[in-house]
Amino acid sequence: MEAATQSAPSTSPAVNAFQLVFHIDVFLFALAGVFALFALPRALARFSRAAEWRHGHILRAIPLERRAPKPPMRSVQSPPSGFPAAENVASDESHTLHSEAHLIRHPAAKEEGWSLPPHVRAWSSRVPTFANILRYRLDVGFSLGQALVLVIYSAALVYAGFLKSNPFADPLRTGFVAMSQIPIVYMLATKNNILGIFLGLGYEKLNYIHRFAGTLLVIASNVHSLGYIYQWTINRTFSKNIRMPAHIWAFVALITVDLIYLFSIPFFRRRAYNLFYYTHVVFFILFLPAIHAHQPGVWPYVIAAAGVIGLDYLIRLMKTRVYNARIRPIPDLMLTRIEVPQLNAGWRAGQHVRLRVLSSAMGWIGWAESHPFTIATAAKTPEGMVLLCEKTGGWTGKLYDMAKVAGYASDEGVYGRTVQVMIEGPYGGPGHCVFASYSAAIFIVGGSGITFALSAVQDILQRDSEGASRVKIIEVIWSVRDYASLTPLVPQLTALIQQSIYTPLKISVHYTRASDNPPGKDFLPPGLTLTAGRPKIAKILDAVMSRAVSYGSNVKSSMDITGVVVGVCGPAGMGDDVAQVISQVDAGRRWAVGGIEMHEEVFGW
Repeated sequence: MEAATQSAPSTSPAVNAFQLVFHIDVFLFALAGVFALFALPRALARFSRAAEWRHGHILRAIPLERRAPKPPMRSVQSPPSGFPAAENVASDESHTLHSEAHLIRHPAAKEEGWSLPPHVRAWSSRVPTFANILRYRLDVGFSLGQALVLVIYSAALVYAGFLKSNPFADPLRTGFVAMSQIPIVYMLATKNNILGIFLGLGYEKLNYIHRFAGTLLVIASNVHSLGYIYQWTINRTFSKNIRMPAHIWAFVALITVDLIYLFSIPFFRRRAYNLFYYTHVVFFILFLPAIHAHQPGVWPYVIAAAGVIGLDYLIRLMKTRVYNARIRPIPDLMLTRIEVPQLNAGWRAGQHVRLRVLSSAMGWIGWAESHPFTIATAAKTPEGMVLLCEKTGGWTGKLYDMAKVAGYASDEGVYGRTVQVMIEGPYGGPGHCVFASYSAAIFIVGGSGITFALSAVQDILQRDSEGASRVKIIEVIWSVRDYASLTPLVPQLTALIQQSIYTPLKISVHYTRASDNPPGKDFLPPGLTLTAGRPKIAKILDAVMSRAVSYGSNVKSSMDITGVVVGVCGPAGMGDDVAQVISQVDAGRRWAVGGIEMHEEVFGW
């Protein structure tokens, strides 16, 4: 980036470039503030309950109140030969070693009265037609609303770069534009970014803006540099200028941003994630002193960028915990189950943590790698935090192999292995959306996305046991490749169904891989079904809407209808399909049920 103090005039005297890009940044932050105002009513409603201030921010361990278990309310049929019974599954076959009996409503809960969560309809429920337009998918996982945000963002920078300016005759202007984006790119790269906090969105939901802003920074930096190289070549001063220390540092900064962009392309992100990650870290750190050495006048932007990164790492350190965890494999799902019973509070359903396994068995650098996994349990349960890590690559493969070679622990008699883990989080989640505040909840998940549904359902049932849920109906649709994936989860799914006394729970499992020997279904408890083929989402949503309006028992029969929340966790294409189904719902039915809101979690970001 060329020095702003060049003796030659390099920008139009009618335009102060520094003030222009500053005002562009102010405009962008003001625009973000408008979105934050739209989210404010839901934020106030959520945090009006003192308990919400303690969840979703810092992981912790707390003593649990023990409730006397009550007998199950629904009978479970015994499975035929060849299938494990829900109550007789051995520890190495079962998905969970803990009972869900603590979720059964304690009699005192009704005597203390109901403490229902406040519900504020999202803007998408108030203006569904507009929301459907913005939700329209232009590409897999990319909506029209996201495209509109990027168009406005790029238009602001194009305006700043071209207002009374020619990029090649006035290359300094594009340098100012690139400079103005440094704090924004760094802020959006953080796990605890300020923008996400005010919008109620996790960092992964804003990552598409980070990638786009970074691309614009790279383009502006290269146009800025090429403009000066062109001028030096025409004036035959290239050799002289290239030896100047400020210009040497300019090329160092340029190379760092170009390499960051190169290693950020999908090929490296998917095939060599560690290369992508570590080049990001190293070059991000190198870029700031290089740009300051090139042009000391940009120090406010460098300080701002360094400040947000430093604050992020400080918060990440505060949110990091080290515990001993038990790991064991689940072969039918090709998953590794990680149990941390000591860590039992501080997160919300649907949130994820970043996990490091501190073991030499993970390889030379594997112990230092951090990977995100959705928490599969609700907070304040006896089993504590549980993560299900699908075997999809080298790191998760090593973790799975390490769990497979584990022996029987002599002190507990439980199949598994104890390892030390570093857990950072929680992050993401439903933001200001409170699942328990809706009249009905549908969770549509695929593969390992079942972890999202398990924690959400468990959380709703737990709130219901405390008299703090409006949900009348819960429906879970789980799509898997092979029907055998259901077997290890039968115990926990059965237990959840048994505990859904005041809120009926139905779980539908759909498998897509054809089989010559269709599985028997007699072993499944009432409320749990296994079906070949893809789920008919539109039909399921229609049925849930009808039941939400008409169904209700005891206190819930007199509650207001507060809408249907649809939680999705799976491949990007699954979210696209669900969004299309929601957009096709009749406006009258949508209004009668109180609106339909969608919360989406996507594999990878």
